[in-house]
Amino acid sequence: MAYDDLRAWIHALERAGELKRIRTEADPILEIAEIADRVSKSRDQQGNIGGKALLFENVKGYPGSQLLINQFGSARRMRLALEVGALDEIAERIRAFMDVKSPQGFLDKVKMLPMLAEAGKLFPRIVATGPCKEVIKRDNFSLLDFPILQCWPQDAGRFITLPCVITRDPRTGKRNVGMYRMQVYDERTTGMHWQRQKVAAEHYRERLRSAAGTLANGKTAAVDIMARSSGGSMLAAGDRPIGKMEVAVAVGTDPALTFSAIVPAPPEVEEFIIAGFLRQKPVELVKCETVDLEVPANAEIVLEGYVNLDELRTEGPFGDHTGFYSLEDEYPVFHVTCVTYRKDPIYATTVVGKPPQEDAWMGKAVERIFLPLMKLTIPELVDVNLPIEGVFHNLMIVSIRKSYPGQARKVMNAIWSLGQAMFTKCIIVVDEDVDVQDIADVTLKVTNNIDPERDIQFTLGPVDSLDHSARLANYGSKMGIDATRKWSTEGFSRPWPDEIVMDSKTRALVDGKWKALARELGIE
Repeated sequence: MAYDDLRAWIHALERAGELKRIRTEADPILEIAEIADRVSKSRDQQGNIGGKALLFENVKGYPGSQLLINQFGSARRMRLALEVGALDEIAERIRAFMDVKSPQGFLDKVKMLPMLAEAGKLFPRIVATGPCKEVIKRDNFSLLDFPILQCWPQDAGRFITLPCVITRDPRTGKRNVGMYRMQVYDERTTGMHWQRQKVAAEHYRERLRSAAGTLANGKTAAVDIMARSSGGSMLAAGDRPIGKMEVAVAVGTDPALTFSAIVPAPPEVEEFIIAGFLRQKPVELVKCETVDLEVPANAEIVLEGYVNLDELRTEGPFGDHTGFYSLEDEYPVFHVTCVTYRKDPIYATTVVGKPPQEDAWMGKAVERIFLPLMKLTIPELVDVNLPIEGVFHNLMIVSIRKSYPGQARKVMNAIWSLGQAMFTKCIIVVDEDVDVQDIADVTLKVTNNIDPERDIQFTLGPVDSLDHSARLANYGSKMGIDATRKWSTEGFSRPWPDEIVMDSKTRALVDGKWKALARELGIE
């Protein structure tokens, strides 16, 4: 059964031997991050990396508080979080949904009933109340009542790092759940670091466009305000539209919902539905107290509030998953109007930095689970690898079933057109006989298969906001490498040599002797 909340997940981690309770006092300013960083990079006796999930029970300055970190910090914990033996099980369920055909007769309709029943589990349910309403504070609250971390020495302050940020599309009314860091400015305001290309940022821009349209000539005014404000990333000179956009933030949700906040879902699909699909059980939602939004009923902490359309504030720097500090920039300000929480709330957080950290394992889960959806657009894809050291957007290795000349370049351009994959700085395309999960095999094939001048291409376009090397913020170059075998129809006229492989007869002969040889050689 799905974990109903963060507490059920913590109990499951403890039963599985994946949780350590830390009773030694630890400071949320830098110290907890240093401990978590060391643990995330540690190995057990079997060589497994990631350490344990950590539940700090003696947080300096916060008597009685508990803080959870590194909950997703290993491949095993990601499988536990999503309640599967292998992440490919979820990919298979996605494939099954995509393979549904229109029923041709009565028997076909009967066969579809179990799938339709499963689909009914996807959609969230509104309930009257929930544990997140055990304490409700419209006044006399402070964000500093929670043990919010400062992770790195040059960070601009404390940051909420594992929030589920909920906004509503002003055009369709659909909700979005995203994960954006939130710098705490004071007791009641934070930054809202939704990067320019994220869905919540588009909701913000839609509010700007709409507000601008009420001041002047509709679509022309909307185009004008986008140009003058650089897509809402700066305060436009002259007349500016005013207004608010409501936002809610849930901290400490069940693992499937927390994970759903980072997945690259199409804007048309609510993350609450994705969480329902992963949990095989609907997410229960409750109405907020001061804004017109719904939040997870079982969340540990909920922050309600708004951002102003005519207010930006300097946010950052912040030590990020790139291994470098992301630079200062201007972002909207989140004003908190109400805080609700469970009695004795557990503060869930994370630290990002040089990999591997727990976000690396979340990224690997996205890679495995969403491969079937990538194949919808790019059917020749065989497999994908986002190496942990490539920190998500810096490197993608893909294998394809090549059928025509120039196909590797077509695949590169297709990937750059796919949602968050547009940020991929380097794409390497190899043939289907290369195991993209085996970096040694990839390195051998790529370095042997390319003529650099011929097989490397560059393009300009959007880049990750965290990319400090780009020529401009959010805009720079990307590289694609065609490491597939070259065909004569691609202008390659030289012979292509065979790869070195022992013949099957000799392999079988040595296989029969290998146990004895291994003992003799001492390599058992």
